[in-house]
Amino acid sequence: MSTTSVQRGPLATDLHDSPAGVNNFCIVAATVNGSGSQTANNVLVRALFRMGIPVSGKNIFPSNIQGLPTWFHIRVSEAGYVGRRDSAEVVVALNKATSAQDIASVSPGGVLIYPTEWKLPEERTDITYYALPVQQMAKDSGANAELRPYVANMVYVGALAELLGIELDEIKQAISEHFGGKQKPIDLNFGVVLAAVEYTRQNITKRDPFRVQRSNKTAGKLLINGNSAGALGAIFGGVSVAAWYPITPSTSLVDALSDYAKELRVNKQTGERAYAIVQAEDELAAIGMIVGAGWMGARAMTATSGPGISLMTEFAGFAYFTDTPIVLWDIQRMGPSTGLPTRTSQGDILMAYYLGHGDTRHVLLLPSSMEECFAFGWQAFDLADRLQTPVFVMSDLDLGMNLWMSDAFAYPDKPFDRGKVLSAADLERLGGFKRYSDEDDGTGVGPRTLPGTDHPLAAYFVRGSGHNASAEYTEKPDEWQANLQRLRRKHDYARTLVPAPIVDDIAGAEVGIISYGSNDPAIREARDMLAAAGVKTSYLRLRALPTTPEFTRFAEQHDRLYVVENNFDGQMLHILQTELPTRAAQMRSVSLCDGLPLTAQWISRSIATLEQER
Repeated sequence: MSTTSVQRGPLATDLHDSPAGVNNFCIVAATVNGSGSQTANNVLVRALFRMGIPVSGKNIFPSNIQGLPTWFHIRVSEAGYVGRRDSAEVVVALNKATSAQDIASVSPGGVLIYPTEWKLPEERTDITYYALPVQQMAKDSGANAELRPYVANMVYVGALAELLGIELDEIKQAISEHFGGKQKPIDLNFGVVLAAVEYTRQNITKRDPFRVQRSNKTAGKLLINGNSAGALGAIFGGVSVAAWYPITPSTSLVDALSDYAKELRVNKQTGERAYAIVQAEDELAAIGMIVGAGWMGARAMTATSGPGISLMTEFAGFAYFTDTPIVLWDIQRMGPSTGLPTRTSQGDILMAYYLGHGDTRHVLLLPSSMEECFAFGWQAFDLADRLQTPVFVMSDLDLGMNLWMSDAFAYPDKPFDRGKVLSAADLERLGGFKRYSDEDDGTGVGPRTLPGTDHPLAAYFVRGSGHNASAEYTEKPDEWQANLQRLRRKHDYARTLVPAPIVDDIAGAEVGIISYGSNDPAIREARDMLAAAGVKTSYLRLRALPTTPEFTRFAEQHDRLYVVENNFDGQMLHILQTELPTRAAQMRSVSLCDGLPLTAQWISRSIATLEQER
């Protein structure tokens, strides 16, 4: 059937956001990439978090390293909403090139902060303008000419602290943490903050309703990005080999893995490392290394993004057909380097699920939170070993590189699951084994031995070409068909092992929303907005492919199913229609691909429009 991909447009019935005010608004800082604004923005996020206020920060930055526009969205929400919003109540405009766009983005009744030096005509009558002498204050800071563009960002930190009521002690502590306690940069940056606070007190009369007050909603929580959470999870999962090639937005995952490994996987007495992290010459070499390591029995992984995944196709298929366990983190982005590599997307779902040559279907894990990035970081290795297959963890730039609030991570609750690995004693007892036979349980998973097993029956041939149940070369059609049938049984067995979806069934709801990954915060908020407009919705959040019985039950219980995703073609929709063709006609796509995280406003309006069109 054809699908409908909903785009932005006018609504017959608008769905309004929750009102702004105290601990409930959005700040956007519009700056130039490479100007050091990330430090100022993270200071604000951390200070607000330390005040107990739920907060999230999303960096929207360009593909180029330096010079192009960048925007940082800070969502402040006492109710705990952390998804991106379409509009902002407080906009800090420090990039002259985007000033018209930034002024237009301020919500009616909102605030624009801009440099006095621009001599900007205050043409909008429905917003409040506050001007700051940014360049002069950077010059007065005492910083040399090279550092002034960086410390200039602390001017808006100070102004926002005064205007919104952000506690200066928390600002200073956040600056101190950022600079690792180094007093000179702490004093320089906090000095600019204090100067901006004083200027604001003396020269600006507050004329807006936005402010913060200390709360208690972040107690026991932490701030972390998904790449760091996934790397820590991999350490707890026993990773011993990682091979990679740098690519945005996955590079920081391996950087974090290296940092955690130096702390947690080095013998403090001898200095011996229990891991190897190798930067390969390209992605093809990287996956080749981990396939070899996985065959040897190491828990091996790589991290990359869509262009890297495409280069890994042949080796991924080889690992699938040779039953070799590996883990691949795909931090999804918009497209190739000629597209929007540093924008977020969920555009690799179809490619990763079927990646390879011939008939392949892989296991995909779909984290939506920092807790799941951590948990899937170690669970992926258990699944790869149990199933003897590649396992993909499908994160994205929004999850991977932005700061998110999180509950403390749960320590792994079970020993490593190495699956059907035969020891020398097992071989002596069994008198041999058939590497690609599942006669014992019908799961599609055969027994394996690891190189170096001290027994004459341990050896077997590994080949990507045709092989039979005994790992012997074959071109017999019936033996090839038997191997494909075994691999299909394995895929069906995976349905019993992968994380089940999270389901929120609402009595009387005819509408069922299905989604996954980083869309979750926006969907939870969108459901509240729809409920306020009288539209009841149930929600199933996929956490893995292949699908499980929970998905089938959910799809059969709802008359209308909307599959929400951050790509253009509705890729998950097509997979789900294939997985459950009897309900294909009830599924419709709600998809958008503009490089930005989905918003609750867009999701709720899109579903409301489709409901009106029925």
